[in-house]
Amino acid sequence: MDNGQIEAWERDAAETRQAVFRARGVTKVYRMGQLEVHALRGVDLELYQGELVVLLGPSGSGKSTLLNILGGLDVPTDGHVWYVGHDLTEDDDAALTQFRRRHVGFVFQFYNLIPSLTAKENVALVTEIARNPMRPEDALEIVGLGHRMDHFPAQLSGGEQQRVAIARAIAKRPDVLLCDEPTGALDVETGIVVLEAIDRVNRELGTTTAVITHNAVISRMSDRVISLSNGHIHGVDVNTEKIAVRELVW
Repeated sequence: MDNGQIEAWERDAAETRQAVFRARGVTKVYRMGQLEVHALRGVDLELYQGELVVLLGPSGSGKSTLLNILGGLDVPTDGHVWYVGHDLTEDDDAALTQFRRRHVGFVFQFYNLIPSLTAKENVALVTEIARNPMRPEDALEIVGLGHRMDHFPAQLSGGEQQRVAIARAIAKRPDVLLCDEPTGALDVETGIVVLEAIDRVNRELGTTTAVITHNAVISRMSDRVISLSNGHIHGVDVNTEKIAVRELVW
């Protein structure tokens, strides 16, 4: 799509769907002694309710930093981030903890499961602190692991462990699911299964979903692709015809 078509799509989205996140002038500078590393340089963006967005870019482009700021794991050096109209940059650590607990599910490249707990027990850890959780069994069914809920992580493949991590993230019914390179440690076929689980969560639960990747092929499953480079957003593309996850090839 050209710039005019993208702007028209964004106007329509703003009129029909709520902006879950709105960022303006977001800058992040890490200081290490005398050295300053500029991870983000004045980023502006919106993420809309129910959409699946891919944040695409090479290592060091600022993707993970941006995701961490949106999810309340980090704070910007400058700029503002609003979540449904609430300015997260005004919150202290305790308020950000509550924001993450109530509204955000995270999926990372590495699964971070507790080895001594079964799949169901790993998911249950989150449901015990959530306000309105789903049953761990139901979360595991959504990601296709209802038959593996009593297995320990060591008895599961890498893709199955990642799907347990997704079940754990969605079990508290988050409004937003943030995924940082969720297929980065997986082979292609296993990665497809994991992406299908993420896509199903987005479609069936209506969870606003952002997926970080350096793999341009994955971006074809999304509603929009936000491309980052050197701390800047240098392009936004709208997928008018999304590709089914099973048809992705890389």
